[in-house]
Amino acid sequence: MKKAVKREKSSRIKDADAESGARLTTPDLVILSLLAERPMHGYEANATLEDRKIRDWAAVSRPQIYYSLEKLTRLGLICGTDDGSPSAGPERRVFQTTDAGRRRLADALETPHWTNGRVHEPFLTWLALSWQARPRAFAQQVKRRREHLEEKLAEEEATLEDVLKEVGHPYHEAVWMLKLVIAQIELELKWLDQIEQETSKRAPAKKRNR
Repeated sequence: MKKAVKREKSSRIKDADAESGARLTTPDLVILSLLAERPMHGYEANATLEDRKIRDWAAVSRPQIYYSLEKLTRLGLICGTDDGSPSAGPERRVFQTTDAGRRRLADALETPHWTNGRVHEPFLTWLALSWQARPRAFAQQVKRRREHLEEKLAEEEATLEDVLKEVGHPYHEAVWMLKLVIAQIELELKWLDQIEQETSKRAPAKKRNR
């Protein structure tokens, strides 16, 4: 029964995509969510992305904001009103999410790719290839990674303090996200400790006779 419901939901989302002629990208969904909070100008949406450091967890460039505004308007998922200027563009028009946009956003948030998708971490790719690196370069890159993580950890901890002051309680999605990022950084730092301790013992895979 549950599988049938999931298939029906998935089919409904695909039908909506097919009907609209376009799938919603991550930038589209971020903009839909922002404008569902309150109406904004295009430049306000960009400023909000900066203030909330949304680009730390979602790749949304300034050009993508305006592309999404035009696309979502065309699809009827947001609507825009000008501010009285005779040539009001995305910078001056005030946009807000429509009922159809809220439904599409809610549908998109039910798809399974959010929970089973994987993102390739560049440092892991480097580590897999690092057997070709010079010994000095290996140690240098590990050190650089540590320094980057320590700097990032300090930034995220400071951001968490600011967010807690702003929202007034720890039961908020921004707080949970920051705590996860902090925990991941702390775990990787411990993992780097182990790598540094074991670097001198590094060896190629043992060949097995067949």
